[in-house]
Amino acid sequence: MQVIGIDLGGTKVVAAHFSENGEMTGTRSALLEGRTGTHVAALIADLCSALLEDLNLDMQEEKCIGICVPGIANSKTNRIWAPNIPGWENFPLKDFLAEAIPNTRVLVESDRTCYILGEVWKGVAQGCHNAIYLSVGTGIGAGILIDDRVLHGNADVVGAIGWMGLHSPFSEEYSLCGCFETYASGTGIAAQARKLSGQPGVYKNTKSVFEAYERGNTVALRVIDKAIECWGMASANLVSLFNPSMIIWGGGVFGPAAAFLERIYYEACKWAQPVSIRQCTFTQTGLSQLAGLYGAGKVAIDSFKQ
Repeated sequence: MQVIGIDLGGTKVVAAHFSENGEMTGTRSALLEGRTGTHVAALIADLCSALLEDLNLDMQEEKCIGICVPGIANSKTNRIWAPNIPGWENFPLKDFLAEAIPNTRVLVESDRTCYILGEVWKGVAQGCHNAIYLSVGTGIGAGILIDDRVLHGNADVVGAIGWMGLHSPFSEEYSLCGCFETYASGTGIAAQARKLSGQPGVYKNTKSVFEAYERGNTVALRVIDKAIECWGMASANLVSLFNPSMIIWGGGVFGPAAAFLERIYYEACKWAQPVSIRQCTFTQTGLSQLAGLYGAGKVAIDSFKQ
C-alpha cells in the first residue's frame, strides 16, 4: 500500500509520500491560485498522481491518503467546512477523492488534529501522552491530546479556541472571529495596530507590527503586550482544564513571537491552576511548517496498520 499525506492550506497544497516506517520519501506542492470548490479537490487528486509518477510508483496499487484541512472535518457527515476556500462550506472531499483516485482509502482531519499528531509522531512531543498544539496564524486553534487520544467533540469542533472569552465586556467585533483572535491572531494583531494608530495603511501585516515593536513604537508595544497577555491567559485556561505536560506553540506568528515564550509562561502562571502549570512546559514547534503534513501522514499510516 502507498501512503500519502496532504497538507491543504488557504493558498497552497503540499503532498508527501511516506514509507511504512514513516520516512518522507518525496514531496510535491502546488498553489491554489484562486481555485474554488471541486477545482481544489481536483488539484489534490492531480498532485497525488504526479507525486506517485515522480517516484515511479504504480497508480493502481492500493493507496491510503491522509488529508489535513484548514477547517472542520466532520466525521459523521464526511464533509468539510473550510471558510478560506470558497465552495467548501459543506464539501464532500472524501467522496470526491475516493471516486477520482482509484483504489484509495481517504481520511480527512482538521489541521488542529494533524498538528498535534505530527508533533507527537515526529516533533517535540514524542513520548508525551498529554500535550496541546496551539497554532497562531491567521486564526487560532488548538490540537488537544489527552491520555494518548486527540479530542474531537460532538461535531469535531474541539480546539476552536479563537472564540475563547478573555476580555470583558463583550464587543460586537468579537462576533466575527472570537475575542482571543481579535487580540492575538496574526490578523487581529495587525488590525489592532491599525485601529490604535488611526492610520489604516501603516500596519499591513503582523510582520510590520513586530518590526515596529523592536523599534520601541508605542502602538506596537501596546498591541504585542496585549497579545502576550491573551496568549498567557488562554494557555492558562487550557492548562487548568486539561493538565497537559506540554504546550507547543506554532503557526506563522510563532515565528517572531517565540521570543516571548518566557513572558507568556509567566503570564500563564498568574492565571493557571498552580500544580498543573508547574508540570507544564511551553515550547516552540519542532516541525516548523511540516507539522500538518506529518500529521496527515500519521493518520494514513495508522489507518493502513488497522
